[in-house]
Amino acid sequence: MSTINSQRQALQAALFPGGIPRLWCPTLTHFQAAHMPDPTRIQAHLTALAPQVKGILVPGSTGEGWEMGDDDIHRLLGIVLDAAAVAGIRVLIGVLKTSVEELLACLESLEPLRTHPAVAGVTICPPKGSELSQEALRAGLAQVLARGWPTALYQLPQVTQNELAPETVAALTAEFANVILFKDTSGADRVAQSGLDFGGVFLVRGAEKGGYVPWPRTGGGPYDGFLLSTANVFAPELAELLRLLDSGEQAAAEALSQTLETVVSAAFALVAEFPHGNAFANANKVLDHCRAYGDDALKVEPPLLYGGARLPQSFIVEGIALLKAHGLLPTQGYLRG
Repeated sequence: MSTINSQRQALQAALFPGGIPRLWCPTLTHFQAAHMPDPTRIQAHLTALAPQVKGILVPGSTGEGWEMGDDDIHRLLGIVLDAAAVAGIRVLIGVLKTSVEELLACLESLEPLRTHPAVAGVTICPPKGSELSQEALRAGLAQVLARGWPTALYQLPQVTQNELAPETVAALTAEFANVILFKDTSGADRVAQSGLDFGGVFLVRGAEKGGYVPWPRTGGGPYDGFLLSTANVFAPELAELLRLLDSGEQAAAEALSQTLETVVSAAFALVAEFPHGNAFANANKVLDHCRAYGDDALKVEPPLLYGGARLPQSFIVEGIALLKAHGLLPTQGYLRG
């Protein structure tokens, strides 16, 4: 084992004494007013996630992090980190910036949080630009990685307009021991399926399309785990799917996967034309509201988005029907327990 790889292994063990979680979640941000997180609702959601989800990304696309200003992000982190520490959840802070200069400035502002007991590191995307070469992407990320933060690299071509080649990821992981995790939301899965050696970096899939069963290593796939927006809603089911694959119960895993795929696809289609927010946040907020309140979901105002828009009540009606049709709507949700 190379020195870099052994250093990475030691860092991963120090950050995750019980092993790196296999199920991660880019958590929703619940709001009480435009730009104002709701601490009570956020804490309740984290408590509900904690039995199955031991690692979260805050803020991610699903948490509306790309829309938030820096002050809003720091306010949110002040709520989430303390609640996560109590719940036993590790946090990767999403540094969602589109240039190297912005990434470096954001890391500097986050320095006081580096030693917080819940913080496992940061998550960064490549600098934005379809015209950037692989060498430019590597050089830009190298500047950020040189700051020494434990880091998850985030493949998000939907936003960055580019994609890290497997060789670029391999070069970065061979140079920087602080690359501990790689998340791919592209749906193309080129890095994980390349067969290259990434020196023990933990690979998680963030794409919802393509099902769930084929991707974990215990299902014959190339990934160590999931980092999924729908873990906000279906953490128990996704954890059960991993358990089924671990125990070789392939048919049961495939049946569960098919149910989740059907519901998730319908939920994303439901919000596709809504002009505010993004589909990851909106679909999961609809389903989370239904699972949080159960039969009382229509008695509570629908969720707010970062900018102050409220999701339509009709989405909640359809969300309830969708979950009921697949036996996934609790009579009493986690906020009514």
